[in-house]
Amino acid sequence: MKLFHGSNVAVEIPNLAFSRKSLDFGAGFYTTANKNQAAAFAEKVMIRKKQKSKAVSVYNFDTGKAEANLSILEFTAPEKLWLDFIYQNRRGIYNGKNYDLIIGPVANDDIYATLIVYEQGILNAEQTLEALKMKELYNQYVFKTEKALSFLEFDNSFYPEDEL
Repeated sequence: MKLFHGSNVAVEIPNLAFSRKSLDFGAGFYTTANKNQAAAFAEKVMIRKKQKSKAVSVYNFDTGKAEANLSILEFTAPEKLWLDFIYQNRRGIYNGKNYDLIIGPVANDDIYATLIVYEQGILNAEQTLEALKMKELYNQYVFKTEKALSFLEFDNSFYPEDEL
């Protein structure tokens, strides 16, 4: 399958040292199967880093080989365990099992607003999950270890305005 990573530069060799810890699935190299989502994220990174360029890197990923060799946590839909996992990672308090790869829903900016309202205690878990059912969710693939990264093969990169 093809996976995409949006940034301000092409990333031929992913490096876990550059990952931020307080993201949905913790520190790791974040990719998505959705090209448009990667392009939108590249735009955000470019703006956040005050750069003048953005790029989407494209990778080949063999899911069969990964499933046979990696410790994988997969969330197939927004559910209470997924919500708790995100909450704990964003707060930096997750202390459960470590995985090589985590796969699960991620969403666009309006989803983050819903998650923030949950984190602030305004919505409970049930209300939050109900609100998320009405949103368009995409999958993210987060490579947490060097072992997991070895299953990604750089294919190419492009500037989002060139392809979309």
